[in-house]
Amino acid sequence: MRTVPIWAAALALVAAGCGAAAGSDGKPSVVAAFYPLAYAAEQIGGPGVDVTNLTPPGTEPHDVELTPQEVGRIQSADVVLYLSHGFQPAVEQAVAGAHGRRVDVLQGLRLHGHGSDPHVWLDPALYARVVKRVGGALGRPRRAAALARRALALDHAYRAGLADCRRREFVTSHSAFGYLASRYHLRQVSIGGVDPEYEPSPRRLQALIELVRREHVSTVFFEPLFSPRLAETVAHDAGARAAVLDPIEGLTSAEQDRGSTYFTLMRRNLRELRAALGCR
Repeated sequence: MRTVPIWAAALALVAAGCGAAAGSDGKPSVVAAFYPLAYAAEQIGGPGVDVTNLTPPGTEPHDVELTPQEVGRIQSADVVLYLSHGFQPAVEQAVAGAHGRRVDVLQGLRLHGHGSDPHVWLDPALYARVVKRVGGALGRPRRAAALARRALALDHAYRAGLADCRRREFVTSHSAFGYLASRYHLRQVSIGGVDPEYEPSPRRLQALIELVRREHVSTVFFEPLFSPRLAETVAHDAGARAAVLDPIEGLTSAEQDRGSTYFTLMRRNLRELRAALGCR
């Protein structure tokens, strides 16, 4: 007969709201699919929780492939934090066999693109909801509430910073900013789609170049984990500049070395948007 691990019994207490389960070192083990979830777990759990981020620095999370050791870590973790709807297929497949508490942070949120757009963390108000869900999974609602307040303060900064702008339209290489655009009454125009590796047709590229010229768009944004080639092509041919707007799917090694966080990167995004949109 199979022996039930100690952590599995303790995890039942988590579901009852009595705290997180103990791992082999006495700490709860949390596996997070990618950076925004790992950051929330680290901030909420503190030093008393072991958090593993499945997406290494500098890696695009859509393309993560798991080693057998990582699959085993997912399946034996006390808590697994992930996104459904095909954001990371390898992670979703491994999560199906997990024995611990599985937390799909998209559950209950109204998703864009007929459910195909998972980038909810780029809307600070939605990220606050994600944070609270992580706090519930870890049995630390007070720490989660404090982090959620920081996210809502960021939301207020975006509302104020993007309220009075000459333009409301911005161009990106990857359609990751739909929730942000919707929240702050902007319009995102993407070179590609939700899939960052989408290659647009020459006709689509020419149409975007003409739009950038016609609308006097000052900036075409690209993201740090992918080649800027397409954005730079559109910007050059349309007489605009190319700049980074970070979808914060993962930190680069340089960002990690600088101590960048979700909040510092979101505030940098706000500065870039204000400059591109001509905001007062």
